[in-house]
Amino acid sequence: MREHSLTIPAPERWGEGIVSVEEGRDLELEVRLESVHEGILASGTVDTIYDGVCGRCLRDISQPVEVEFQELFEYPGQETSDFELQDDHVDLETLVRDAIVLSLPFQPVCSPDCPGLDPATGDRRSESSGEAPAPVDPRWAALQELTHTESAPSAVQSREES
Repeated sequence: MREHSLTIPAPERWGEGIVSVEEGRDLELEVRLESVHEGILASGTVDTIYDGVCGRCLRDISQPVEVEFQELFEYPGQETSDFELQDDHVDLETLVRDAIVLSLPFQPVCSPDCPGLDPATGDRRSESSGEAPAPVDPRWAALQELTHTESAPSAVQSREES
């Protein structure tokens, strides 16, 4: 058994869509290679950072990602092998790339409570002036008025304060 700690740059851009690991981004690998009857068992973790934009408000984001992997690299000639030893070497690039790309979020957000964009103005909701937007559908206008009357101080509270 052998254990290795490696820091290598990503050889190319990994991932498509609104987030990806950019070319040259450091990949920190902790790898354990074990000799087993069928070949070499490679297991470990990879840490890196992905870059992209928030799926709700379109802000630039950069978030860490940690992925665990484990794969058997079989001796040549085995029929069921997805990964084979090549001249007594284990090529981890495909394994690590697949593990990272599959762990990238499909709809990333800058924060779990990101309010997104205002559909009427296109501005970020967190940067709005605080005014209540006009209802999109006039049938909901009566409900909008109910929320305004509930937030106003009641007559009972006004008498108690006097």
